[in-house]
Amino acid sequence: MSSAESPLGEGDGTAPGPTRPSGLLDVLRVASVVLDPEGRIVLWSPQAEELFGYGAEEALGRYAARIMVDERYLDLVIKLFSDVMRTGQSWAGAFPIRRKDGGTRLVEFRNMRLTDDRGAVYALGLAVDQSTVRRMERDVALSTRIVSQSPIGLAVLDTGLRYVSVNPALAQINGVPADDHLGRTVPEVLPRLDAEAIQTVAFRVLDTGKPVVDQSMIGRTPADPEVDHAWSVSLYRLENALGSVLGVAVSVVDVTEQYRAAMEAETARRRLALVADASVRIGTTLDLERTARELADVAVPELADVAAVDLLDAVVRGHRSALTPAEPAMIRALAVRGEGAGSDDALRAADPPGQVVLYGPDRLVTECVRTGLPVMLPRVKDEHLTRIARSAPAAELLGRAGVHSYLAVPLIARGEVLGALDLKRTGNPRPFDEDDLLLARELAARAAVQIDNARWYQSARDAALTLQRSLLPSHPPVTGGLEVASRYQPAGSTSEVGGDWFDVIPLGGGRTALVVGDVMGSGIQAAATMGRLRTATDTLASLGLDPAVLLEHLDRIVGGLEDAIATCVYAVHDPRERQCLIANAGHLPPVRVRAGGTPELLDLPTGVPLGVGGVTFSTTVVGIEPGDRLVLYTDGLVETRRDPLDQRLDRLLTLLEGPDRPLEDMCDLLLRTLHEPDNFDDVALLIARATTPDGTERGGTPTV
Repeated sequence: MSSAESPLGEGDGTAPGPTRPSGLLDVLRVASVVLDPEGRIVLWSPQAEELFGYGAEEALGRYAARIMVDERYLDLVIKLFSDVMRTGQSWAGAFPIRRKDGGTRLVEFRNMRLTDDRGAVYALGLAVDQSTVRRMERDVALSTRIVSQSPIGLAVLDTGLRYVSVNPALAQINGVPADDHLGRTVPEVLPRLDAEAIQTVAFRVLDTGKPVVDQSMIGRTPADPEVDHAWSVSLYRLENALGSVLGVAVSVVDVTEQYRAAMEAETARRRLALVADASVRIGTTLDLERTARELADVAVPELADVAAVDLLDAVVRGHRSALTPAEPAMIRALAVRGEGAGSDDALRAADPPGQVVLYGPDRLVTECVRTGLPVMLPRVKDEHLTRIARSAPAAELLGRAGVHSYLAVPLIARGEVLGALDLKRTGNPRPFDEDDLLLARELAARAAVQIDNARWYQSARDAALTLQRSLLPSHPPVTGGLEVASRYQPAGSTSEVGGDWFDVIPLGGGRTALVVGDVMGSGIQAAATMGRLRTATDTLASLGLDPAVLLEHLDRIVGGLEDAIATCVYAVHDPRERQCLIANAGHLPPVRVRAGGTPELLDLPTGVPLGVGGVTFSTTVVGIEPGDRLVLYTDGLVETRRDPLDQRLDRLLTLLEGPDRPLEDMCDLLLRTLHEPDNFDDVALLIARATTPDGTERGGTPTV
C-alpha cells in the first residue's frame, strides 16, 4: 500500500511543526532503564516499574543484573553489557527477564551507549514485552497484506482530506497510479465525480465520528472515462490510542453490474407499468382527437420529451391509402404534447392539431407511413432536422430545442397503416435504443386499434348526424301568432346520435302545431325512426286532428315498427283563442312562462310512450296570452347521472326567471348551462313566444 511520508496528526499532514503524539508507544508500553558504568540503575521509567514489578525506590542504585536477570543468564548479560559500554555498538534481541514476583517474561531489548556532556558513559536499555511486539507485528503484517491484496478499494485521507495511502485495488478502480494520489484531494484526482458531495460526507465523518456505510456514488474515472460506473463507498474516522483524529478511512466497492441490473429491472418495471397505464388511459372514448391526445399523454415524459400523433388524411376520411416511394403524404395532425427542457421550441415547430399538411416524400414520417416500418435516429445530426421538421424555420426551432434523438413508429390496425407516433428527446440525455423502440411499438399497436375504432365510429356518427340534421325542419322565426327559436344538440362524443326531434307546423286559421319528441335508442336506426315519425306527424297535423287523437295514430304507427318506443308532446296554438291544446305521450312536461310571471311546469296527464299501445291520450287546454312563452324540450337537457330530476327541473325554471330576453339567446343559455359535455343523450329544444295577431307582443314592439 503506497503511503505518504508526512505525519498523521493535527492539521493537513503536510505543514511543518509539532504534532500531537502518536499512541503507538503507549500501546507498546516501552520501558526505559539507564545504567552507570558499574551496572547500577540510575534512571527507572514508570513503564519499567510495570514491566519488572519493582518501584523506582526499589530499583534505583541497585545492580540491574541482580534484580532483572535470572542467575542462569547472569554471565551472559554481564558480557553483553561490557561489550556495549566498551565498543559503543548497540545490541538488540529478546531475552528472558525476572520479575519481582518471581515470574519470567520474554522481553525485546534495545541497548545502546550514552555519553553526557562531561564524557561520562551510561547504558540505555529500552525494553518491551515480546508478546506485545509480536502481536503488533502480526497485526501490521495482516493489515498490510489485507490492504494490498484486497479487491476492495481502500484509502486513507488525512484531516485535510488528502490521500495518505491508497491500495492497488483503488488505484485500478480510479485508473490513477497509487503514487499520483498521495498529497492530493479527491477532486484533484477524480474531477469527473461529484467531489463536493464526497467531501461534504467526509468532513461530516471527521466532525461527528459517525461512519457512513454504503454511500452510493455514480460517475466516471480515468479507468473508464466514457462510461458511468457505480460504487458503494463507506467512510470511517481514524483515531489513535489517545483519541486524536488521524483522518478518514475509505472503502470503495465497484457495484456497477448490480447498479445496471437494478436500473434494467426498474426500467422494465416502469415500462410494464407504462403499457398497463396505456391500456387504461388510451381509448376511454370513441372520440378520435381525444384518443390521439391520450396516446401523446402516455408517451410524455416517460418515453419522450415531445410526442406527436399524425394520421393520413385519407384514413381519417374513411379511405385506404398506399403511398409510392416518390409520393408525398397528406397528413392530419391530431395531437402534440411536450414537457421538459427544450419542449417549448419543439412544440412551436410541430404541426398544430387539426391542421392538414402535405409531407414531402423525404420526410421521415412519410417514410414511416409509406413502409409501415419504424424510423429511429439515436443521434440526430443537423442534416437530419430538415427531414424531421415541416420547414426550414421549424428545423431551426428543433435545433434550438436540443432535439438529439428521434423515433417514429407506424400506427397499424387490421393490416392498415393509419399514421405515425412521432417521438423526440430534448431534455432526456439518453438516445433512443432498441428497448425504447420495443416500447414505442407496443404503445403504437395498442393505440392504433383504439384510433381505428374511433375513426370508424366517428365516420358512422357523422353520417347519422348528417341524416338527423337533414330530417330536422328549418322554420321561420315567426309563424302565425308565435315567435319561435329551436336547437338540436348531439350527445357528448362518447355516444351515438340519438332520435330527438322538434317541429313547427303551420296549420289553417293561423294556428301552429309545436312538436318535440324522443325516439328511444341511438344511431342511424333511431334517426331513421325519428324521420318516419316526423313525416307521419306532419301528415296527421295537416288533417287538423285533436292532439290526443293525433298521438293515438302515432302510437299505432310506432307499434308497427320493430322495437320502437318514443315519447312526444304535441301542442296546437290558436292565437285568436289565446290558448294551446296539448297532449303528452310519456314526455317531460312543457314549461309556461307568463309575461312578467314565474315559470311553471304544466300539469298535464303524462300518458304513456308511443308504441306501448292500448292506452288513450287526453288533450289539455292551456291559456297562452301574448308575451307568454312555451318551452318544450327532451330529457337530454335536464337529466344527468348524478343529480335528481326534480333538482334539474328546478334549475331549468330558475334559468327561465328574470327579465325577458331574445329567444335565440335563451336557447343558447339553456344549452350552455344545462347540457353537460359528458351527457350521454342528445337534446331537442323549442321555445315559442305568443304574439298579437298583428305580429307584436302585447305592450311591445313588432317582432322580426
